[in-house]
Amino acid sequence: MTKYAANVVMLATKISLMNELAGLAEHLGADIEQVRRGIGADPRIGYAFIYPGCGYGGSCFPKDVRALEYSARHHRYEAPLLAAVEVVNSCQKQVLEHKLLAALGGRPARRPDRRLGPGLQAQHRRHAGSPQPGAHVQAYDPAAMDETRRIYGECANLQLCADPYSACHSADALVICTEWHMFHSPDFAYIMELLHRPLIIDGRNFYDHAKLRQEGFEYHCIGRPIRSATQTL
Repeated sequence: MTKYAANVVMLATKISLMNELAGLAEHLGADIEQVRRGIGADPRIGYAFIYPGCGYGGSCFPKDVRALEYSARHHRYEAPLLAAVEVVNSCQKQVLEHKLLAALGGRPARRPDRRLGPGLQAQHRRHAGSPQPGAHVQAYDPAAMDETRRIYGECANLQLCADPYSACHSADALVICTEWHMFHSPDFAYIMELLHRPLIIDGRNFYDHAKLRQEGFEYHCIGRPIRSATQTL
């Protein structure tokens, strides 16, 4: 129970809550990064696990959320918060795909580059059996390549690249899904040359959105305004 309480009630819930707040911030014209810094400065909250992104994955969090929810049902105890944590997380895993398709005006015509993590790979496999139909995905991750090959095998519309810049070559979009340090400070001028279209979908809020837009990129991230703010919270 202590392990479940730590992983599920505290950590997974914080992640889902921040992701839900990020979606709300976009519609209210607020910046979730400013919100995150503000609430993190409160010593009762702190900064751990309050980063919006693609949703939690891995082996422990999803398994523990489902196990604790099952235990509650088995003992006929109503625990709606546990179910909500998983629902919010499942929806969050589709946010980047929705942002990508909206930016491209429908299905991608050429090849988005994705920095894949195992959780996102599994999500695509469960829902579609392969990457987005009609898309050619060029992917790079410094730790997940072997697992990606194990999950997908030989897949005609998935190319696993040797380095992050190769994954950008002639791509219609660069999609950031993982938070490795090597992705924090890339050569944006080189990326601009490589991409077929200067479109970045950032699922980790790595970059300064104002600066990238100033440099000519179309930049979409998590929890930043999708329109001008009309009210202040």
